[in-house]
Amino acid sequence: MSTVKEHRMPPSLPEEIERHLALFVAAAHHAFGADLAAAVLFGSAADGQLRATSDVNLLLLLKRFAPPAADALRGPLRMAHAAIDLQVMFLLESELAEAADAFAVKFADIIARHQVLHGADPFASLHTSRDAVLRRLRQVLLNQQLRMRERYLLLSLNEEQLAGAIADAAGPLRSAAASLAQLDGLAPLSGKQALEAFVDGLGDPALHAALQAMSTARETARLAPGQALPAFTGLMAITERLREHAEQMR
Repeated sequence: MSTVKEHRMPPSLPEEIERHLALFVAAAHHAFGADLAAAVLFGSAADGQLRATSDVNLLLLLKRFAPPAADALRGPLRMAHAAIDLQVMFLLESELAEAADAFAVKFADIIARHQVLHGADPFASLHTSRDAVLRRLRQVLLNQQLRMRERYLLLSLNEEQLAGAIADAAGPLRSAAASLAQLDGLAPLSGKQALEAFVDGLGDPALHAALQAMSTARETARLAPGQALPAFTGLMAITERLREHAEQMR
């Protein structure tokens, strides 16, 4: 009989999030049984960077996805989603390598910062290729530019909504900066550190102010009056520079 590996929660998690996460992982184990290969926490919750606007991201790696088994997880997922904004990726073991190639930037970030809550670590020997990371990075940054232009037109006169869009930009921009640092052969950095280092290299104080506003928006879900619009346009400029850098890489 195989032994199920259980792991401790990251020590930095708030008690309520830890409790709901533990309940959901237990419910997933009960629902899928031996088909649950691993439950992996990733993103800001895994590395102590969780903020008021952050999602709690969990990957369930499955041997197979059986709808009758999944039905038992409907209630726990809805409860956890409502309580802690839990977002769950249901991925088959047979899909892992393909997903890591198709979503190389996202999976490079998962590889860099994750915590295994159940089972064995599926990322212990998984690597993303340079070509896949660069190709996907360019797509992510182009998509981010398009999205931010739309957000600018829709939200630029509403500071409260724009603050939310600023907070939402943190994840993709930090992941992109971390991937660029990796492709440049730099020492491993967290997404926040990589983005700060990239902006340092641009030498523009206004862009540093935009990063500070982004951190504030993530932590408090609001910004001081008059701060959101220049912060958002600053982030648009940072996104453009990140994409220019990615397009120049070979």
